[in-house]
Amino acid sequence: MSDQNKTMEFLERVAADNAAAFAGVSTSLGIRLGLYRAMSGAGGLTSGELAEKTELVERYVREWLAAQVAGGYVLRDAEADTYVLPDEHAAVLADPSVPTYVGGGFTMLKPLYAAEEALANAYRTGGGVNWQDYGPELSQGVAAFFKPGYEAALVQEWLPAMEGVEAKLRRGASVADVGCGFGHSTVLMAKEFPQSRFHGFDFHEPSVETARELAAEAGLSGRVMFEVASADAIPGGDYDLITFFDCLHDLGDPGAALRRAEKSLADDGSCLIVEPNVSAEPGENIHPIGRSFASTSAILCLPAAVAQDGPYALGNHPGPEALEAIGAEAGLYSWKLAVETSTNRIYDVKR
Repeated sequence: MSDQNKTMEFLERVAADNAAAFAGVSTSLGIRLGLYRAMSGAGGLTSGELAEKTELVERYVREWLAAQVAGGYVLRDAEADTYVLPDEHAAVLADPSVPTYVGGGFTMLKPLYAAEEALANAYRTGGGVNWQDYGPELSQGVAAFFKPGYEAALVQEWLPAMEGVEAKLRRGASVADVGCGFGHSTVLMAKEFPQSRFHGFDFHEPSVETARELAAEAGLSGRVMFEVASADAIPGGDYDLITFFDCLHDLGDPGAALRRAEKSLADDGSCLIVEPNVSAEPGENIHPIGRSFASTSAILCLPAAVAQDGPYALGNHPGPEALEAIGAEAGLYSWKLAVETSTNRIYDVKR
């Protein structure tokens, strides 16, 4: 016999998840249409004033605000009939330049939900879902999701925590950023270390094109180059630093990528490998960050890796022991945890 109280307790939790799933679309719209940005620092606004600021239709804005109030994202003054986005909420939803911003994650919802049929087929057949099959908005969402974290910690904490790397970059080093995507990480490093040269590589041509545009806008085209290349076939060599930002686990053959990295490193070169801070033991991921990463792995990281027909299908939570073993097979025996955050593990890896 089931416990009715436990059933009702679980029902409430699932109902809350269901509400959050619906609300996620409204949140994504708020980010896409600039509603949170328009409310940030503006104090109390009527629905009409917000509609005017955003050039949207007032009736829709009013309905959107009602949903935001129901979720506690926006506060309403019933007497004045105005709505306020608290500064603390704006730091999470309105400003992509701060590390607390999580809006990029919501922009991933549309391509992930749209891939449900392809995912269902993959689950039935054992096949994969190619990155390109999710559509161009996925790359945009992934870039927006990771960018605030990189801006907050990459040059301030992660690189300084690696043995001897920051000094090399100050003097002038050669860097390969593997799986660079839109190149946010590459550009950040290039801005901080003007004596060094940076090479970004990604298999996804549209992302590489965007990265080139961003580098040109930053005036870095002379020191930053982006090329289309798979992780196991990056050109060049004698790199003082090779980076893998949140991408190694997505590869069908991470071993081949690490073997190529080992051959491409300078004699005393290092690899910076950033991976999600998720446990290989599912029972240790029962918290919001763990759930977010584990859920993403089931609908993106694993299917994308399977689609590459490689010897591995890691998902985003294989555990450090599995990664170290693959690294050792590639000749990268020194695998040191340099920094650990609530969302990432940052490894300093050498021969």
